[in-house]
Amino acid sequence: MPVIAITREMGSLGKDVAAGLGEELDVPVIYHEVIDHLADRMRVRKSHVVKLLDGKAGLLERLTADQTSLFIHSADEIIGKTLEGQGAVIRGWGATHLLRDIPHVVTVRVCAPLETRRKRMCERLNTSDVAQVAEEIHRNDEAHTAIVKRHYGLQWTDPEHYDLVLNTERVSVDECVEEVLSIVRSPKFAETAASRSKLEDLALSAHVWAALRRAQETRETRATLTSSAGVVTVSGCGTDEMLKIVEVAIAVPGVRDVKYKPRESDDLRPAFH
Repeated sequence: MPVIAITREMGSLGKDVAAGLGEELDVPVIYHEVIDHLADRMRVRKSHVVKLLDGKAGLLERLTADQTSLFIHSADEIIGKTLEGQGAVIRGWGATHLLRDIPHVVTVRVCAPLETRRKRMCERLNTSDVAQVAEEIHRNDEAHTAIVKRHYGLQWTDPEHYDLVLNTERVSVDECVEEVLSIVRSPKFAETAASRSKLEDLALSAHVWAALRRAQETRETRATLTSSAGVVTVSGCGTDEMLKIVEVAIAVPGVRDVKYKPRESDDLRPAFH
């Protein structure tokens, strides 16, 4: 089943494109469900999670927020949803970057010029306060930029990070949906045993990271890990820390073995940053 990851700018009509794709493909559009699960996992209010994502969190909320846990647990949720196999349109959550190396996932950016977005948001909110709307858009854009830069080390607006970039000032929502569908239906984006295997490896890495974050003795680890066919390889840590990681990781369902790559020969990269 098709998996589409969409990132969008406020006022770009990306929500409408995602909804149109979900309807055409008869697959769920995933966004709010992740918020519910994250709030439960992190034991915070749903409104707190939303504020952090939208850049609306106050100083105290930002200072007390465990943004590393937010990233790790959201990644685990998103990859888990993708692995379910029923197909999905995933809106936001860094899914376009998290899943970009999975061959059967289509990554899309929906955008529009700033002035167009301002005008649309004023109409949507039924307000003439252009300055307030502009500030809201600016805050949302800045939050998105900071989150992607922190966790993936890239500029999310660069087109090379996506399979398709759509400008809704020039292309209607219906036309955007058709463009994405044409790619989804291409044999190049068909799920294969190899692409499924790659997704399963990524999912296992995410499960292990979530488990490490939950465990008190490993929650601050800076080790890196990869997984392949149930074998997790850890590097970038000392022997004592490795023993603690092994104890947590081996208990994660799907982990068959944990291997250690000594620090001095560390040339691995994490499955997700």
